[in-house]
Amino acid sequence: MVVATGRPHAARPSRSKPLEDYALIGNMISAALVGRDGSIDWLCLPRFDSPACFAALLGTSENGRWIIAPTDAHESKRSYYSGTAILETRFATSSGEAALIDFMPLTDDETKVDVVRIVRGLRGRVDFEMELVLRFAYGTAVPWVQRRDYGLSAIAGPDAVELHTRAELEGRDLTTRARFSVREGDSVPFTLSYHPSHAQPHFVADTRESLNKTLTTWREWSKRCLFDSKHERWNDAVVRSLITLKLLTYAPTGGIVAAPTTSLPETLGGSRNWDYRYCWIRDSALTLYALLNAGYRDEAESWRRWLLRAAAGHPEQLRIMYGISGERWLPELELPWLAGYESSSPVRIGNLAACQRQLDVYGELIDVLHAAREAELAALDEAWALQKTLLRELERAWKEPDHGIWETRGPARPFTHSRVMSWVAFDRCIKSCERFELEGPVERWREIRAEIHEEVCTKAFDGKRNTFVQYYGARELDAALLLIPQTGFLPPEDPRIAGTVAAIEGELMRGDGLVMRYTKDAVDPTREGAFLICSFWLADAYVMLGRIDEATRLFERMLTLRNDLGLLSEEYDPDAKRLIGNFPQGFSHIGLINTAFNLVKARGPAKQRSGRVAPSV
Repeated sequence: MVVATGRPHAARPSRSKPLEDYALIGNMISAALVGRDGSIDWLCLPRFDSPACFAALLGTSENGRWIIAPTDAHESKRSYYSGTAILETRFATSSGEAALIDFMPLTDDETKVDVVRIVRGLRGRVDFEMELVLRFAYGTAVPWVQRRDYGLSAIAGPDAVELHTRAELEGRDLTTRARFSVREGDSVPFTLSYHPSHAQPHFVADTRESLNKTLTTWREWSKRCLFDSKHERWNDAVVRSLITLKLLTYAPTGGIVAAPTTSLPETLGGSRNWDYRYCWIRDSALTLYALLNAGYRDEAESWRRWLLRAAAGHPEQLRIMYGISGERWLPELELPWLAGYESSSPVRIGNLAACQRQLDVYGELIDVLHAAREAELAALDEAWALQKTLLRELERAWKEPDHGIWETRGPARPFTHSRVMSWVAFDRCIKSCERFELEGPVERWREIRAEIHEEVCTKAFDGKRNTFVQYYGARELDAALLLIPQTGFLPPEDPRIAGTVAAIEGELMRGDGLVMRYTKDAVDPTREGAFLICSFWLADAYVMLGRIDEATRLFERMLTLRNDLGLLSEEYDPDAKRLIGNFPQGFSHIGLINTAFNLVKARGPAKQRSGRVAPSV
């Protein structure tokens, strides 16, 4: 429960809210971050990757926000309706109690996006104030606002919104305000509806009906989850993570964004601020296993088909990330008018890393297509054709240096993880020929697979320390080495696996049990927090080594890092004791889902991926 005093609608101080204060609502077209104070501080319309119309998250309230909150001192608590993405924030004042319900109705039309906010009186009387600051184009464009009989309309260039409400509106200082009161049983709805400025506006005819329909749809979807453990907390965590992953899905194409935000820093006050509103090939295999094990085969199929479309083209031009519709051109720009979260600048849109060469993505993509075939998803001839085409390119390129899984912006190196994933690419195609009688030059692939394996075991292994290293000839370690047994490159019983895990425990694990991505000063000297999925990878490695109690303790530790609504960011700052990085982060929630299944299933995702058991069907 949080206590607030004074007028919460006033311009907020320069200090940013902790990421723990935010909830996520969305409709699989776009998504919004809602603070526990009732303020929507981030919303891009109409799509995840569109310019934001509320950008206070990265600036100030003058860069756009929409807050609804009591005018008097109050306490607040919040929760999602179970099994849904519908948020309820309850405000209690000295005179009464009221609820603010926030959701985005589901839609098939990506040009028509709505945000619905309903204030309901629960007890006594509560006085509210609404403040709407619309700033299109990432907080710069003040729209032309006109009063309407239903509320107002606002237009700025290609973008337009309609605000529908019964509350009496007042325009002052380029801001729309309303003051109103609710008593027990009262309901005051607000609907913000987006449409292209050249198109006719649309309306949510009945907010109550829309709420009920949205609630029913979400709960029917959540009921399909196959995860079941004796730990109710684990069940809730997995369902919330799956809902979050669903919210990060762009429904028209099936693409899954890494996060709905940009430029939330990896170091508070630092410059490592990247745009994550895109889809990473790196995440693809672990995403597929999470969806398949949880029972969401339709979503897994949509993800596979998105990957096939995005990767189509010359194999040498395979990108590490794409736009939500498969766009390749993601130019990186800086927005100097936004001060940045916690004054972390610059604020960036687009992502220059899209142009990097990362050889691990060949293995990731081929691994996904093989796993989909193993799980008996719909047979696609083009999938096998693409796999063979990718291998022809990788046969030439696997010995080249690259920038590795972490997208380092330093020199290219022979990264161990990239070589292991190149081995995975050949291994999975060989297995596809053996198990499904597909045609391909299997003998040549076997020779290359053996060559890669021998080279990695020779050049990437430090025999004196009994551990694999980050890149050939290095002393530094990398948390991605924890994936070696998952990929099937070596069995977990191999002493080199136990040695690598022990080395990572000694050099990359902090005293609080969290795992850093890699040894600092090696490829990047910048201080950062603990990259959360790396700790889930260590828990998975423990499971494969039979160290179940240690895996369980680490998993429980990770659950404590979630905010009160069950959401995780990209990283955690153990010193500041705060979530940092883009929020919420799909990769972190994918890690949570897979580790939970690894702990409760003898045939979990890690063993499935290693080839020791068949994928879930």
